[in-house]
Amino acid sequence: MDLLADPATLLTLVGALVLAGAAIGFLAGLFGVGGGAISVPVFFEIFRVLGYPAEIAMPVAVGTSLAVIIPTSIMSARGHHAKGTLDLDVLRIWAVPILGGVALGAVIARHASPAVFQAVFVCIATINAVKLLSGGKGWQLRDSLPGRWAMRIGGAGIGLVSAIMGIGGGAVSNLFLTLHGVPIHRAVSTSAGVGVLIAIPGTIGYILAGLGKAGLPPASLGFVSVAAFALTIPTSLLTTRFGVALAHRLTRRKLELAFGVFLTLVATRFLIALIG
Repeated sequence: MDLLADPATLLTLVGALVLAGAAIGFLAGLFGVGGGAISVPVFFEIFRVLGYPAEIAMPVAVGTSLAVIIPTSIMSARGHHAKGTLDLDVLRIWAVPILGGVALGAVIARHASPAVFQAVFVCIATINAVKLLSGGKGWQLRDSLPGRWAMRIGGAGIGLVSAIMGIGGGAVSNLFLTLHGVPIHRAVSTSAGVGVLIAIPGTIGYILAGLGKAGLPPASLGFVSVAAFALTIPTSLLTTRFGVALAHRLTRRKLELAFGVFLTLVATRFLIALIG
């Protein structure tokens, strides 16, 4: 498609990227999630409109999503750290296992059907949403985090799922933490840090995986669209601070309800994609 010959379509695509960036940044600050649940489908649809086949559009959407998550997660994590609710000890334990999970996820994503991983995400998001919306009664496995080996296994699983889906891992890490007695504000804040641990190696992996691939969009670095990244980042960085501020103004119950509704919408979107 020649976008220069169709300025209306060009303006629509640019507007969609700018609005997606604003939503990604706000969600990163509010829930400690990377915003991939929004950016992946938006990027995918835009590349499909531009005429790229699904086998190109999907990995580019995921890789670009992970790239966008890097600055938004860093800004969100810094904001929550300033509020004193970012658990650096958890992030230190998870750093290496998450890296391993992300690396394995990048390899598996090249061979397995996306439907398998969409189904996994629907299950995780639905369980977390029900837990949050019901108030969490009876959903706590224990009153404290498990030992280091169990934590490492959990971190590897979070990295694996997140790399495949192009998300920052906030929904998965939040579920793990709250099931082990971590308060919702602290879980949300620490999940923002998880986004940093996942997005950086994930982006590098998708860049390397796409190098030399034929048929990529212009201005792409492997499976990362530099053009989409550049249009999305300004508004995402602008709105992240507002999400952080709102997260710490909400009561525990209101934050749980808001996050639960968000995860329900995300799970519904993936479920529709699975059965569509």
